[in-house]
Amino acid sequence: MKNADDEPEVKLTLGQYLASIRADRGLSLREVERETEKVVSNAYLSQIETDQIKRPNPNILHALAQLYDVPYDGLMERAGFVAPTRSRRTPEQRHGRVATFAEHNLTNEEEAELVKFLGYLRSRKK
Repeated sequence: MKNADDEPEVKLTLGQYLASIRADRGLSLREVERETEKVVSNAYLSQIETDQIKRPNPNILHALAQLYDVPYDGLMERAGFVAPTRSRRTPEQRHGRVATFAEHNLTNEEEAELVKFLGYLRSRKK
């Protein structure tokens, strides 16, 4: 008899994940379009949620992260833009963190917000 620990972890696709969050928030595709001021069209979101689009524009992911109140870096990771590294490295091992922010003694939440903002800035350059 298998227990929950023996079960392989099932990871949702980006589309499945976004669809589940939208449903949890009680939003329709058109409401997302309206709430994001048409940054995310309902047709584009539908294609993301049905996995027809697997790597959406980072600006779209940023708008959805803000609306759904989820971490932007998590959406970028699910879309394949960044490799998952959080669980394998300690904060001191992350590239640039010690040299750049050592004197600020950032909390995990502050660091996550900085990463989100950096992703936003980089997405505007494209």
